[in-house]
Amino acid sequence: MPEPLDHFVARLLALATIEEDTGARRLPPERELGDALGMSRGALREQLAVLERLGFLHRTQGRGTYLDTPSYGFVRTYFTIARSLGYITEPDVAEARVLVEQAVAEAAARRATDEQIAGLREAIDRMEAADAAGDLDSVHVADADFHRRLLHVVANPVLLFLQEGLRRALDDDMRSRRASVTLAHASGEFDRTHADIVDALVEHDPEAARLAMRRHFGITEADAVGAAAVHPARA
Repeated sequence: MPEPLDHFVARLLALATIEEDTGARRLPPERELGDALGMSRGALREQLAVLERLGFLHRTQGRGTYLDTPSYGFVRTYFTIARSLGYITEPDVAEARVLVEQAVAEAAARRATDEQIAGLREAIDRMEAADAAGDLDSVHVADADFHRRLLHVVANPVLLFLQEGLRRALDDDMRSRRASVTLAHASGEFDRTHADIVDALVEHDPEAARLAMRRHFGITEADAVGAAAVHPARA
């Protein structure tokens, strides 16, 4: 039975050499690695191949094999297949996005720099210009950029990993919400909530940022009070 992958990685880490110039974790040559781990060449290659498919290992011709920060490709594939199988549904994505984006806005209000705020305002300007021109594709690009920039203000690697993994699903949710407000001729009001979020960041007011994000998703405090009355255990 193959060794659990997390145990295998822990043993690899103990044998890896940290390169001074890059900080990369370089593994010993395969034969040396197998001897040190007490593994056959076949078993070693099988485990290394799994790590490579997951994006935790890469090979550079002429340099060697490295343990690496994972790529987002595998997690994107995971979420895409999970959606295809019905394990993750569109309502699940929409609800998760509301919950996460409120927390992100609140945290961003504590950390946003002037440069980051300027980038968010620039995304809003592009959004509004594209909306005025009736260019919905460009509106969506700017909208997605706004929310990605907001997440990068927080710079939490777990959230970034989830966001990249769910990018396709999140883009679909953003397009759906944008189509709804455009159909209702409410895109101007919808985009103003982006500005409200940024204003709260300028004031470094986490609560105002959270409430602005709730309004962005069409959630009012009256909605929250009503939900608490119906489901008191959730309040």
